[in-house]
Amino acid sequence: METSKRKSNYRPIIVVSLISLIVCGLFFPLLVTGIAQALFPYQANGELRQLDGRNVGSELIAQSFNSSEFFQPRLANESASGVDPDITQADALSQIPGISNATGGRVSVSALTSIVDSNVEGTFWIFGSPYVDVLNLNLILINDYPSVYQNFTG
Repeated sequence: METSKRKSNYRPIIVVSLISLIVCGLFFPLLVTGIAQALFPYQANGELRQLDGRNVGSELIAQSFNSSEFFQPRLANESASGVDPDITQADALSQIPGISNATGGRVSVSALTSIVDSNVEGTFWIFGSPYVDVLNLNLILINDYPSVYQNFTG
């Protein structure tokens, strides 16, 4: 009699746990994902950037660029995670001589400086320092200098 009473005490706990698991672990995430896809598909899919019709990266996460002809996202980055897509303007400017040398001077220091300076994004009021989006800078290089970056176009 004691064991059947004990089993009956556990039954509601198990049922509530399973219902909670199904509702919170399955139905709610599917509902939120569906709403996000319907209302904000660009953001829900990671704010993907395209080049020649193919996805080349996300505006939210830094991409690695294996060539010294490109701006690099993680040089002296002050981010805790190291995956921020942005670097400070000073970091971008410090990479310019190396990029110009890697391209054999086909992309001049002044042109690179102009690209960086024209793509500086500010921060709110006095908080933080000016930054640039590395993926955006590299896509500009590919589009503006197709003869230099011909291996990277579709």
